[in-house]
Amino acid sequence: MKKNLFTILVAALFFAGNANAAVDGAKAEAFVKKVTDEGITQIINADIPQKEKDARFEKLFNNALDLKFIGQFVLGRYWKTASNEQKKAFIDAYRDLNIKTWSQRFDEFKGKEFIFKGTTPSNSANQIFVNSLVPMDQGEPAKVVWRVKQTGDNFKIVDIIIENVSLAITARNEYTAYVKSAPGGINDLIKDLQNKTKQVVKK
Repeated sequence: MKKNLFTILVAALFFAGNANAAVDGAKAEAFVKKVTDEGITQIINADIPQKEKDARFEKLFNNALDLKFIGQFVLGRYWKTASNEQKKAFIDAYRDLNIKTWSQRFDEFKGKEFIFKGTTPSNSANQIFVNSLVPMDQGEPAKVVWRVKQTGDNFKIVDIIIENVSLAITARNEYTAYVKSAPGGINDLIKDLQNKTKQVVKK
């Protein structure tokens, strides 16, 4: 139940490298807090048509996530063999599916509030974990950990770990298995994501 509630934030998403002490933990936490605040105030609690919610979620999604980093991680070894056209098509299809799917389910966050609990160092280059809890209607608060990558003064979310389950690794396992078994490889995966997006729009 907890995982279903929080998969709305995205997604799928991603990492690499060695620890880097230069990551600004306070700014990383402030960045994630801003993202969640905007999602709650401008999307969840806003009395606007679904089409406008989709547009606002798309803006939030594009600004908060490092989509190139996401695509590279999720496709694993297939990213290296994909053409530039396939890489772009995959990222576009992946983004569109997540926007359509989760913007329609964002109302599940009404009445919820993220409580931030500081940061934890990461073993990956230029990255850090931002820790948070979300009180649930029943049971213990849900533990949500955000993996954030810093590039210069910019921050991007590259993974979300919900109750110790990484959405990045889950997505990677699903997509790489699909590409391995599909006759058309990456092209079939792209078509599958596009078809799923069309199904969501029809609902």
